[in-house]
Amino acid sequence: MEELNNTQHEKPMTIFQRNAKTLKVVTIGILAILLLIPMGMIERLIWERNQTETDAINEVSQKWSGNQVLIGPYLNFDYVITHESVVDGKKSVSLETKNLTLLPDELTIDTDLATEVRSRGIYDVNVYQSVITLKGSFSSGELKKRGLDIERISFENATLCLGVSDMRGISEQIQVTLGDSVCTFESGMNGKDLGYPGVSTLIDIPQIKDKIIPYEINLHLKGSQSMFFAPIGKTTRVTMKADWGTPSFDGKFLPESHNITTEGFTAQWQVLNLNRTYPQTFLNFGSRNDIGASTFGVNLKMPVEQYQQSMRTAKYAILIIVLTFAVIFFVEIMDKKRIHAFQYLLIGLALCLFYSLLLSLSEQMNFGMAYLMASGLTIVLISSYLGGIMRRKKPAIIMGGLLLALYAYIYVLIQLETLALLAGSLGLFIILAIIMYFSKKIDWFNE
Repeated sequence: MEELNNTQHEKPMTIFQRNAKTLKVVTIGILAILLLIPMGMIERLIWERNQTETDAINEVSQKWSGNQVLIGPYLNFDYVITHESVVDGKKSVSLETKNLTLLPDELTIDTDLATEVRSRGIYDVNVYQSVITLKGSFSSGELKKRGLDIERISFENATLCLGVSDMRGISEQIQVTLGDSVCTFESGMNGKDLGYPGVSTLIDIPQIKDKIIPYEINLHLKGSQSMFFAPIGKTTRVTMKADWGTPSFDGKFLPESHNITTEGFTAQWQVLNLNRTYPQTFLNFGSRNDIGASTFGVNLKMPVEQYQQSMRTAKYAILIIVLTFAVIFFVEIMDKKRIHAFQYLLIGLALCLFYSLLLSLSEQMNFGMAYLMASGLTIVLISSYLGGIMRRKKPAIIMGGLLLALYAYIYVLIQLETLALLAGSLGLFIILAIIMYFSKKIDWFNE
């Protein structure tokens, strides 16, 4: 009778009580979404720090010398075309002068780069000094193939040009040995450039009609970050060596062979005229854009790219937040101990703070060490806090193990390149399967 009376006096469960777990999940989901706001601010901070680094590099480059692109040497002539017309029965003759550009038959470039790292605040900028030797030859064979009238070309007033993208990097006077004569380059190209500024000199080479004219140029050039060349020779051969252990070969053509060690690298390119889209001779700079798009060379990459890695890590923030909240929720249900939404929020903010710690530490040390320290501090903080809430060590150990596995998994993902998508997809599949397994053990409709 007493049990019956107790049953009769029990109040029926309200809709909120019956759906308490569902409401908790919704609340946790809202908190996870709200945490995207501070994560967006952190990603913005990463971008701003990256931009600050770029500004520091540009500032050093402005005072030293920037990226260098070398185009040349090449010859430019005045080519006179005669136009005849008849007006009112009278015959008239007019002359039109065009620019005629002749590229070399052979172009061999030997480059020796000596690099050094300069600092601007906390940022390092790599600069270099180079000694470049350009050798090869010119001939009139390509002019004849083009069907040009040799007699209409002003060989006595030709211009030898050498394009240098940042002329502040020229550290010594440039002389050219052309055939039996020696000439000194002057600044400027008098409108005869192929997309880049440079130096030029007036020469008199009527003998090019009959024979091949060899040339040799010795150039001392400063620059930063990268060096590129245009393959304007009928056969272009480039040999480069530098004391830089992390090169990135880039541009239209990759080297045919290279050797990279921690002390430096050597690389060799060979490009034929058949590999390009422009001819050896053209009028009025008609191939200027094609030449600019055909450059190749090397970027001297800094070995640390902490901002790119920090940004890639931040992209996985929502994954860590959701999984951490899910584990806390399961621990809460199994231990039958309530955890307040504010406590979830504090744990979420601690997870967000990890990325700020990672960013600031990676600016001062190796990224791997910064990641280890930031993740270790975050794991200790959250595990200790959860252990204090639950007043048991087991939940703290479980949380610490989960975060350790997650941060290790994310670190592996950001190190992978071609396999990152596959590893990420498989990892998410396994994580979802685990969550689905544990969710079956929860009675969602009873308090």
